[in-house]
Amino acid sequence: MEQVTRRSFLAVLLGFLGSKKTKAETPKASFPPVPSWHPSFSQPLDRVIARISYYLNRRKDFVVFHNGTCVLLDEGLTEKEAGEVSLKVLSDILSFHPDMNPTPMDDGNILVQYNHPALNVVLRDVAQAHWSEIESRHLDGLTPSEVLITPLGPNKFDAFGKQALLGRAYMFLDAQKPEISRIIRRSQ
Repeated sequence: MEQVTRRSFLAVLLGFLGSKKTKAETPKASFPPVPSWHPSFSQPLDRVIARISYYLNRRKDFVVFHNGTCVLLDEGLTEKEAGEVSLKVLSDILSFHPDMNPTPMDDGNILVQYNHPALNVVLRDVAQAHWSEIESRHLDGLTPSEVLITPLGPNKFDAFGKQALLGRAYMFLDAQKPEISRIIRRSQ
């Protein structure tokens, strides 16, 4: 037993000493993990706002970020409070695992919801116009080491799933560099 322990210790020591990488050279995992896909195209915010207003039956206020992510608000918040709440929601999504729940909508678009009150819409015609990029880059919409289980298998996506990853990619962009574009009031 002592000989096995001594050999194991020596093997670990030699492996450590023989390694050319130092601690400073070892790549750091970034936190929170984010996907590498930054879509080269955007969606028209006026149309995103119109669709979200329709889906909400114009019954909720929401903040719209530069890449189209919308954060739902409680009633009666001031402009300042709305901004603070929406920034916190995006931060919370990014700080936890950003689970998504994509839903096909009656108009052919896809609504992507998260485990906090935020959502993205993927406009069908915009996705169709940029299908080659979505097809080739959708796996870059996963975070490093992320595995999503779909009916097709781990990290296998049909057209619906690929579009959902596009919507989530927009959310990641907004969460990493939050720029509020508009605050939409239900009365508008």
